[in-house]
Formats: sequence, structure tokens, C-alpha cells
Amino acid sequence: MRNDFIPLVSVLIALTAVPAKAALNVLACEPEWASLANEIGGDRVKASSATTALQDPHRIEARPSLIARTRNADLLICTGLELEVGWLPVLLQQSGNSKIAQGQAGNLEVGNLVQRLDIPTRVDRSEGDVHAEGNPHIQQDPRNIAVVATALAKRLGELDPANAVFYQTRYKDFSVRWNTAMQKWDKQAAPLKGLAVIEHHKNMEYVMHWLGMRQAGTLEPKPGVDPSAAHLSQLLSQLQQQPAKMILRAAYQDGRASQWLSERAHIPAVVLPFTVGGNDKATDLFSLFEDTLQRLLEAAK
Repeated sequence: MRNDFIPLVSVLIALTAVPAKAALNVLACEPEWASLANEIGGDRVKASSATTALQDPHRIEARPSLIARTRNADLLICTGLELEVGWLPVLLQQSGNSKIAQGQAGNLEVGNLVQRLDIPTRVDRSEGDVHAEGNPHIQQDPRNIAVVATALAKRLGELDPANAVFYQTRYKDFSVRWNTAMQKWDKQAAPLKGLAVIEHHKNMEYVMHWLGMRQAGTLEPKPGVDPSAAHLSQLLSQLQQQPAKMILRAAYQDGRASQWLSERAHIPAVVLPFTVGGNDKATDLFSLFEDTLQRLLEAAK
């Protein structure tokens, strides 16, 4: 063997032994943003959610395992608007991850990117769980998903410039598919416009705003306050004078109050997935809205 061939072999072995760049570690506060990160990031990101669709996103325990995941994140995507105020500050403090601190490139709050609903004129805690910056449940309007997708693709490219073109390519593909789906959903949803509904908690405002539905009352007497027998009886009396078409609740919410009212008012109680993973059909963002619409249209018949 020629002596000058040995160094060449060594160089080739060394090059092949260099590990590939690790995927960008993305931690989402809610499942919808983890799903969106996977749509845009593909195999260049490793995305997970701090919460599931069967958990109330307001009330999460900052467990050691979640703190460890926060410590290793390159990008944190959260709704903000005080949705995670009860647990996210603890995660950020305990993780010691300066990359994802507020104001850093690794921290992306998306709630302030969209048109917010229910911004109170005054904040009075006696009125229940009121969010000063507006209703935080923005993921139920597909138009908001489109806005967040634009910001997320840009931020991924800033954090990982070597793959910026890759992210933009996937973003453009997602946008085409998403816009096509939204046009289809808008046509399918026409029968829902103007329908009155009862909601468990004020977390359905964005889907109602998108579809042109209107709220006729809530099972909770005040946001975040459990339904009481007196309030439910009052709602039942109201429905006899001002009928509603259905009762809405999210998959994570207790169904006893909506079932009680459904049986007595003779209107369907509808459980919406609310976010990705809310049932076995809502496995990604597209199927989330497909299933949501199907359930609403079935109840409206």
C-alpha cells in the first residue's frame, strides 16, 4: 500500500465519524404548536409538547421531568396571553435555560401575533379567570394557525441558518395545503353561521368567531368557576325562552354539567378535540379541524 494513501484513508474515516448536526429541540407549551413545528421543521426539529389535549392548559404541574425537557430546549413556543402564567415561569426559572428566556430568540410567544378576542376593558379578579391581554385560546381559528406558521418558519431559520431554506420550503408547502383546506372548511361550515350555542368555559370564542356562531351562555357562572346547580337551572330556564342549538366543551373538561343540561334542554352536548390529540381522529392540525367541523355539523342537523 502506498504511504500517501494511509493519511487519505484516515481523513475519510475521520470525516465519516463526525456526527450529524442534532435536530433543533423544540418544546411547545401546547400540542398545536408542537404539531405546527413538525409540519414546518420536518426531520430537522425534534418537537414535543409540555401539555396534552386532555389537560387544562391553565393548570399544569411543573414536574422535574418537564423541567429537564425545558432545560434542553433550543426553542420554546407558547401561546402567552397569560395562558401558562401559573406554571411556565417556574419552568423557566428552574431550568436555567437562558436561550429560551423571555426576550430571547429561543422564546416565541404567538398569542400577540393574531387578532385577540375578549380583551377586557378592566381586570377584576372577582369576575373569575379573566385574561388581561385577551382570550388565549387562539388555536381554534385556522386563520391564526396560518399567521403563527409564518412567524415560526422565520424563527426556525434564524435559530438554524443552515436549514433556513429547508424550513421556508416546507412552510410554503404547508401554506398551500392549509389555504386549500381552509377554503374547503369555509364552504362546509356555511350551515353553522348564526347558530346559538352554550359553552362550558369561554374557550370556544375563536372557533365561534371563525364560523359565525354566537354564544348564548356558559356553564361556568364565571370563567374558571365550576358550574353550580343554581346556575345550570337558570340556564335551563333561559333556554326555554331563548333556544340554543348545542352545548360545547373541550375534551379535557368534565362532561357532567353539559350532559345534565343536554338531557333537560334536549339539545346535543358536543365534545370538541380543542387541540391536537383531543381524540383519536385529531392527530394533526388538519384532522383537528376536520373532526371539529364534522362534530359541529352533525350536531346542527
